Amino acid sequence: MDFYSLRSFAAVMLLATVGLAQAQAPAATAPAAVAPASSGAASPTAAPTPTPAIVTVPKGGVEPYGIALEGYPYPYAVHYLPVTWEGRALRMAFMDVAPTGAANGNAVLLMHGRNFPASYWQPVIAALSAAGYRVVVPDQIHFGKSSKPDELQVNFDVMAAHTLALLDHLGLAKVDVVAHSMGAMAGTRFTRSFPERVRKLVLEAPVGLEDYRQYVPLVPRERIIAQEMALTPEGYYNQLRSTYNPQLTREQFYPFIDIRARMMASAEYPRWVRSYVSSYYAMWGQPVVHEFPLIRQPTFIMVGSKDRTATGRAFAPPELRERMGNFPERAKEVAASMPNARYEVFEGNGHMLHLEATERFNRALLAFLANS
Repeated sequence: MDFYSLRSFAAVMLLATVGLAQAQAPAATAPAAVAPASSGAASPTAAPTPTPAIVTVPKGGVEPYGIALEGYPYPYAVHYLPVTWEGRALRMAFMDVAPTGAANGNAVLLMHGRNFPASYWQPVIAALSAAGYRVVVPDQIHFGKSSKPDELQVNFDVMAAHTLALLDHLGLAKVDVVAHSMGAMAGTRFTRSFPERVRKLVLEAPVGLEDYRQYVPLVPRERIIAQEMALTPEGYYNQLRSTYNPQLTREQFYPFIDIRARMMASAEYPRWVRSYVSSYYAMWGQPVVHEFPLIRQPTFIMVGSKDRTATGRAFAPPELRERMGNFPERAKEVAASMPNARYEVFEGNGHMLHLEATERFNRALLAFLANS
């Protein structure tokens, strides 16, 4: 076997540990006005109930969120897939949204970025559903409403295995993959590991178009954890604004900051931080840029002209920082290296295309998916 065959084999073997009774796949759910984390389980196998976070009420009487976003509503019903990873019983949250338009028989898998819950896909879910697609939207383990195993490190091969388990559970033989930011690294690894399960691949503002190890040295984990623990809500807002350069107003963007701000009042916030920090090392140390030429599926890369997102830029030597994160140039190079890919630059936009330029993004996405 070559390297990729061995890695795919290892991911398949990992599925042997997935704690899931392969029952009949549930029907996709229709939109719900408010879908708290307790709504409908996705499997007849009951998952262990996590110990609730011990929280205090911040000033003003606003309840904090739990680190699995307990208390934060999603736009559609949330289900849970029980999985086992290195002996740990975990739960993977996901939304499964039925077509609202005439069903076309296809399904789309949406894969989120590092700093955003699966709920931020809502405008894309609505457009896809109206066009007849079934839409599956997981929170990967470590993120959103899913479990936060801080002692287990974020790993794109494990994400691929968990995603495959979810598709098997739902009875989906093949999907179109649409992935944003860090999710593009996970989506690329899933496509490489299980190519027979992917019809088309769409990468929105994909982190991973370059190998960050070429610029950034290894940073001690304790240093990054200390920085994240010291971050205030306003500091987090400024950090994301400067990283992503989103062409959104403060009012449009701050709700994502508020999610983390309200988790800060949870007694389990330090555990969330440790889990969150492990994703930095996945993006830095598990590159996918060398895999793009091996992807045969039709691929569409969408990037913003103002996007300069680059993992670890702050830790890179000053003379290298300006060479990092040139999304239009990297997208052009990567698309040229692939056998069946094209790219599009959204002039004047940053890292959050589906929120900054929703109509254009949805129009381009639907046209690509429909084009045979």
